[in-house]
Amino acid sequence: MTKTFASEGEKVIQYEVVVNAEVSEVYETWTTPEGIKTFFAPECEVELKLFGSYHIYFNPQNPVGTKGAEDEMIISFQKNKMLSFTWGFPPVLPDLRDNQKTIVTLRFEDLGNNKTKIVFTQSGWGEGEDWDKGYGYFEKAWKDIVFKNLVDRFENGPIDWNSLSE
Repeated sequence: MTKTFASEGEKVIQYEVVVNAEVSEVYETWTTPEGIKTFFAPECEVELKLFGSYHIYFNPQNPVGTKGAEDEMIISFQKNKMLSFTWGFPPVLPDLRDNQKTIVTLRFEDLGNNKTKIVFTQSGWGEGEDWDKGYGYFEKAWKDIVFKNLVDRFENGPIDWNSLSE
């Protein structure tokens, strides 16, 4: 996984990762409830349409407001090419969680030979201590958890969320 940066002065999180799967399968893994449940979270609500729901429930058993990404929405998509959605903040940053969003864009590139490159970008960062904490949190979470799980999902199969909660 490589990390790059956008234009100088603009704060972004950007990663590239290659997955051993066809581009259509990788795209569907990010854009359908069935796919998301194999690597991202045990529960979700996804409507692949403009302003459709993109709610990712990392802790579905928790009370409303602490389940995960509960009020995100799809803002653009192009089949097998791109997905963009809003992305909020964790409960440990309540002011940002209640009042701000960032934008996540995933670009999918068919490399042939059953390989797909994903270019991930999270942009729309503000300034200040809480924004810096959010940036640090997501810089680790996307790389060390989400993309690790995604690659593992295609190498070893879907995550068994039930075994993790026992």
